[in-house]
Amino acid sequence: MNLIRKIFLPRYLIKERLIQGELPSGREAYSKFMKLAFPAVLEMVLISLIGAADTMMVGSLGAYAITAVGLTGQPMMILLALFFALNIGVTAIVARRKGEENQKGANVCLRQALMISLALSLVMTVVALFFARPMMALAGAKSDTIDYATQYFQIVNSGLVFRVLAMTISAAQRGVGNTHISLAINLTANLVNISLNYLFIGGHLGFPAMGVAGAALATLIGNTVGFGLGLFSILQRGSFLHIHLNHPDSWKPDKEAISSIIKIGGNAVLEQAALRIGFFLYARIVAELGTIEYATHQICMQALNLSFSMADGLGVAATSLVGQYLGLKRPDISLIYGKVGQRLAFAASIFLFLGFVLGRTFVVDLFTDDPAIIAKGAVIMVIAAFIMPLQTSTAITSGSLRGAGDTKFVAWTMMAAVGVMRPLFSFLLAFVLKLGLEGAWYAIIFDMTVRLVILYTRFSSGKWFNIKV
Repeated sequence: MNLIRKIFLPRYLIKERLIQGELPSGREAYSKFMKLAFPAVLEMVLISLIGAADTMMVGSLGAYAITAVGLTGQPMMILLALFFALNIGVTAIVARRKGEENQKGANVCLRQALMISLALSLVMTVVALFFARPMMALAGAKSDTIDYATQYFQIVNSGLVFRVLAMTISAAQRGVGNTHISLAINLTANLVNISLNYLFIGGHLGFPAMGVAGAALATLIGNTVGFGLGLFSILQRGSFLHIHLNHPDSWKPDKEAISSIIKIGGNAVLEQAALRIGFFLYARIVAELGTIEYATHQICMQALNLSFSMADGLGVAATSLVGQYLGLKRPDISLIYGKVGQRLAFAASIFLFLGFVLGRTFVVDLFTDDPAIIAKGAVIMVIAAFIMPLQTSTAITSGSLRGAGDTKFVAWTMMAAVGVMRPLFSFLLAFVLKLGLEGAWYAIIFDMTVRLVILYTRFSSGKWFNIKV
């Protein structure tokens, strides 16, 4: 019992010399964390499950469709990298302003971020529409998949602006702690997507069978609906985040706010660049193994995303609470909430580990009836089970550091682990040592281990206590 108390209770999670005042009780700390985390976890997990269902529905068309849609993933993430970076800054700054009870500052940050997002998304839309085919070829699309991948990519990104603006609004709401609003926005968008998939992919209730193009159209409409809900949430008077569409002064550039966003988000750009380049190279290496191998990889990645989604939801709560308590000048409590998230993530990963090992064949069978994919997938699922504890802990720790504004350190860590180590080791293990798809997944274990050790050491040191945002 004493060992359990020392592992979980707040007063044992921080060194005596770092304590600056009264600490929350165990009940208070865990209940407050879960109050923010539960909607975020539910949002991320449900979106992951819906994404998996999306892949299952596309998979009914064959391995070529799974591969074609899967190949668009990393190019899509490269297009969105700037916006992910921007939104890391938005969440951190809004959380800090919330802690400072500076409502005006939080809303100025949101408005400036929306204007930046709008301008950049229009540029990225043009890039996506005119350079889709060469991007798909670079991603590894072959003659049997490139036409479908190009078509999907162009249709989805014709409405990129709506997806980007909804992402920015959700990032700000998470910073305030309104994770239930972000849940409503993203869950509704994805439910619309999956419902329209049923109508558009195979052709039901009188709709034409559009195949891969139907899946893309469903995604486009879902993203548009999500933006509508997000806009509605920030037009409500009396809410902490509120904008005036018809007030010209509200939309004037604010040098201080833009500078803060660039300061935090600028470092996150480096992180996102490292992530996207690393993931792109990794996916490109796996694509060279063949269509069956890539389809297997895509299915197992969908399953692994479930654990990441859970951890990402907990990471959202950590980001928000770390930022808010730094705003209240209590870095000691910020440190405690980061470690509370670690404990919760590890406990949850144990159950997911068992689920992946015991249900490995069943999970892959949900996506396809191809015996070759099922056999390969069952092996990869066991490797994925060992990745999960590392992945969940890394997500919480990096989310905590981002909430503190320590995005530069996170960025350099990601560049080393994801941008260099993952693609390098995946190539060596998959092709040089001829371990194939299994070798590519062993590379993820190495990458995750390195990341976790570096980031957790940084977080525990408390060197991020005095970072200004």
